[in-house]
Amino acid sequence: MRTIVVGGGAAGISAAIAAAKNGADTFLIESESIIGGDLFSGMPLLGAYTSLGKPCVYGVLDEIIDAVKTLDLGGWIGPVCDWRTVYGLCFDPEILRLAVTLLLKKYNVRLLLNSTVTRVDSENGVVRSLEIIGRNGMRVVDCACVVDASGGGNITAMAGGKVHYGENGRFQPLSLIFRMANVEFEPFLRFIRDNPSEGILGENPVLGKNPSEAAEALYAGGLPYVAVSSGGKIMGKAVREKTLHPCTAAFITPVSVRKKEICVNATRISGIDSADDLKVSAALMELSEQTVNLLRFFREKIPGFERACISAAAHRVGIRESGRIDGEYSLRQDEVINAVRHSDYIARGCHHVDIHGEGTAQIRIPVKNGQTYDIAYQCLLPKGLKNIIAAGRCLSSDRGANGSARVMGTCIATGQAAGAAAAIFVKEDRRDFRDIEPAKIRAKLNCL
Repeated sequence: MRTIVVGGGAAGISAAIAAAKNGADTFLIESESIIGGDLFSGMPLLGAYTSLGKPCVYGVLDEIIDAVKTLDLGGWIGPVCDWRTVYGLCFDPEILRLAVTLLLKKYNVRLLLNSTVTRVDSENGVVRSLEIIGRNGMRVVDCACVVDASGGGNITAMAGGKVHYGENGRFQPLSLIFRMANVEFEPFLRFIRDNPSEGILGENPVLGKNPSEAAEALYAGGLPYVAVSSGGKIMGKAVREKTLHPCTAAFITPVSVRKKEICVNATRISGIDSADDLKVSAALMELSEQTVNLLRFFREKIPGFERACISAAAHRVGIRESGRIDGEYSLRQDEVINAVRHSDYIARGCHHVDIHGEGTAQIRIPVKNGQTYDIAYQCLLPKGLKNIIAAGRCLSSDRGANGSARVMGTCIATGQAAGAAAAIFVKEDRRDFRDIEPAKIRAKLNCL
């Protein structure tokens, strides 16, 4: 019997690799025509390194890094810090896409693209099969177990599990990630060095630099990993004059030194239920308009961007907050920020609590002393369901904790734990994921 992983984003990819390399016959089902989700957008892979620059996620991520380096196509940048909150792991997303796809091939993961699960056949908490619609019609796929890496707990909900959507009708803003090429790094970094108040710098005391010192260090490093702040004079004026939409900042990430290319995370639309496909789809048009306005702003106002051009826009609207399963245990915000340990942990996180609000609002609360926190195995186990395990941002958590655990590094960590658990489930002919000891999962990961 096969293991089915639903969702081809960071969590699903990691789960499929972990399951397959541990001997499970693994299907990875993705509704889009390409895998990756936001992993290949150009955004930094957050949650992989602590505020102190120490690795937090191992295993599958190490293999992904090695695969990018082995291709030797200029895709590796590495961990970069702006002395704001945490380190970001930076790649050329197109090289990363190739490397990850080749890893799936290496471990004989079977892909099923353009395929959406429309029905879950389950009885007494046990999923027997999934009904899937694709370009060539409907098919039914039998399974031993399912990894729900759908991003919103979709499979859990379809199987009868409870899923929490947002909080009191509130959701974090939607965004459209885009990239710009022909950006001159040195003039831009010099501008930040000479005008540190135009960036968000030095806000985490564990990093030990004030904004001016952080700007100087950023310039010396030569890589544009910095947030241009709407609290600064230049971007703030554009927001006040409504030539730009309200946002916290333009979060900039280097993706290619050769192409002089960066990624920008700055577009946003608030107040939209991310489970409403019609509203999410309609948001694409406004987000696209914001993207054009941001390009014009950077060209006209920010040194180093005079010849910048759009090199790519994300293939889909980015969703920060969707559904969270009601699990056997729920990770809490206080556990995240106080670096709490759990005896049944199967992954660790380190990213700050990050909750974007309306307009320029954003909450950022760092993890205590730049440490890590544990994610308990029970956070991945939906109540009432026996052979479904969750992975990624739909893990059981309160809203604040999810504001940390939703990032891609942590999604990779929970994904590989879910995939390893699935391999044990099949090999040992288990009937309930609760019967698997977390220590056995950690032994399979060989990295915790």
